[in-house]
Amino acid sequence: MKTSIPTNLILGFLGVGKTTAILDLLKAKPDGEVWAVLVNEFGEVGIDGAMLQSEGAVIKEIPGGCMCCVAGLPMQVGLNQLIRQARPDRLIIEPTGLGHPSQILETLTGEHYATVLNLGPVITLVDPRKLEDPRVLENVQFRDQVAAADILVANKTDLASPAQVDAFERWAASLAGTKRGVFLTSLGRLRPEWLDGQTDLPEVTTPHAHHHHDEKGFVPAPDIQEQPWQRVRNAGQGYVSLGWRIHPEIRFDEKRLMALAMDSRFERFKAVIHCLDGWRTLNMVDGSLSVTDCEPRDLSRIEVISAGELPETDLDHGVQAAAGLQEADSTGGGMS
Repeated sequence: MKTSIPTNLILGFLGVGKTTAILDLLKAKPDGEVWAVLVNEFGEVGIDGAMLQSEGAVIKEIPGGCMCCVAGLPMQVGLNQLIRQARPDRLIIEPTGLGHPSQILETLTGEHYATVLNLGPVITLVDPRKLEDPRVLENVQFRDQVAAADILVANKTDLASPAQVDAFERWAASLAGTKRGVFLTSLGRLRPEWLDGQTDLPEVTTPHAHHHHDEKGFVPAPDIQEQPWQRVRNAGQGYVSLGWRIHPEIRFDEKRLMALAMDSRFERFKAVIHCLDGWRTLNMVDGSLSVTDCEPRDLSRIEVISAGELPETDLDHGVQAAAGLQEADSTGGGMS
C-alpha cells in the first residue's frame, strides 16, 4: 500500500455536475499514473461509477445513501479495498450531493489514514442558478459543502444568466476570507493544479448535523442472470430514488426512454442503457437531457431521484414499455 496518496474530495449539491468534472479531470491524468475514484450515490444502482469506467481509472462504488450514513465501516472497507486494488497515485472521492461532509472528513483525517492519505484541497461545485432557490440555501448539506471547501467553483456558468453569475460572485465574496480560491467554469472543467497541496480543513457550520446511529448494512445485489429485472428504492433527507438493474440482453427504445426521462417529477434521471442500436448514457438535470454513446456494460442501469414520493408501479411499467416488454412482474422482481 502506498503512503501519503494525494486525495481530493469533490463536493456539490444534487445535479451540479460532479461526475462530469471528475471525467474531465481524468482526461488530464498524467501518463503512467494510476488514479482511483471512490463514488457514493444516493441511489442503489451505481450510475456514476458506470459513467466513470470509460476513462481508465479504478472505480469503487458505495451505493445506497450518503457516505456518512452507509459509512463508518462501509466507507472504510470500500476505501481500503480500492487502495489495495489500485495502489493509486491519486485518489478522488465523490460523495453524494445529498451528503454532509463532516464525518467523511473525520474519517479521512483520522488515525487510520493519517499515514496513508494526504488530503488535498476540497473542491465544492455550485450551480449559480440554485442560489435563487431558498430550499438549497437553507439546506444544511449545501451550506456545509460550501463551508468545507478550500476551492469554490461556480459550474454551469454557460447556463446561468449574467445576473445569476454576478449574484454568485457577490455571494462568494462574502466567503472569500475562508476560501483559497473562487472560480467560474462550465461543462465541469476543473484545472488539475487545483488538486495539488493540502486542505486547510475549514470549519463547517453544523458538524454533527448528519451523524446517525442507524448504520445501514450492505446487501449484495441479486445475480442479474437469476433476476434480470431488479427494482430498488432508497429514501432520505426528503428525497426518494428509484433504480433499476436490467439484464444487458434487454434492449430499450431510446426515444421512449428519453420521453420518460423528461418527467417533471424527477430532480434527476440517469441511465447507462443498452438501446436498440447500441449503448447510451442519458443524464437529465434541470429539464436538460444529454445523450452520449458509451462502451458496453455488464448490465443496464436506470435511476430517478425525486423530491417526493413516486408511483413506483406506474414508473416500472413505463420502463418496461420502453424495453418493449409486454408482460413483466409489476413488483420489479423479475420478468414473466
